Amino acid sequence: MDTQKIQNYGDALYEALVTCTTLPPFLEREPEITLNDAYRIQQRMVDRRVQAGETIVGKKIGVTSKAIQDFLGVFQPDFGQLTSAMQYEDGSTIDLGTLIQPKAEAELAFVLKHDLIGPGITAMDVIRATDYVVPCFEIVDSRIADWKIKIEDTVADNASCGVFVLGKTRGDPRQLDITLAGMIVEKNGELVSTGAGAAVQGSPANAVAWLANTLGALGISFKAGEVILSGSQSSLIPIIGGDRLECTIGGLGSCSVAFSGKSAV
Repeated sequence: MDTQKIQNYGDALYEALVTCTTLPPFLEREPEITLNDAYRIQQRMVDRRVQAGETIVGKKIGVTSKAIQDFLGVFQPDFGQLTSAMQYEDGSTIDLGTLIQPKAEAELAFVLKHDLIGPGITAMDVIRATDYVVPCFEIVDSRIADWKIKIEDTVADNASCGVFVLGKTRGDPRQLDITLAGMIVEKNGELVSTGAGAAVQGSPANAVAWLANTLGALGISFKAGEVILSGSQSSLIPIIGGDRLECTIGGLGSCSVAFSGKSAV
């Protein structure tokens, strides 16, 4: 795909983000679009956010479960970039009017104390480089109409990043079994999802290692202080104004978020 198209599609996604509107799926317009094209579009969209004053604070890993990979017809995760405007504190109330068609996922976030430079990174390297882990929610959102996405669509759309919420309780991954630790998610006080770290590429640390190696091959490293969202351990949870979610990871703690208003769709 030529550079002008890449720029135009990235700009269109940024405008959709700002105006809370949607676009048709990319594969309907560009049947020959490749994953490389999609990541270039993503980068243009993220560049527009940075030009508007946001800063990069980390990365997210998506498409980590076999069910979602089968649905999208791929056999590896994808990734997106986290910016300062996406981050909320534990217990926040998020105005859904700032989002389009959001859904919630619960997962484990890593905060790094050392740089990680792939390739050749292992799960143990990830553990050693991690300052702490926290439970978190990612509120995914799509600028693609009706969530009619294939892998190229979600990659171009910054891996369907919306916003994220980091829990306050910090854990040491050297002392917590992040693979076997169970997770429960409650919506308005009722249990809606259960999971465990093993659902994410066998372990959340494996997912982070995969991304470190994938980015390393492109000459990109993880930086100390960055937040890495390791992939969902829950089902996709629909949300509306008035809802409150809480996720709890065994041996670690919990994270909560509430919602007000109404989303664009």
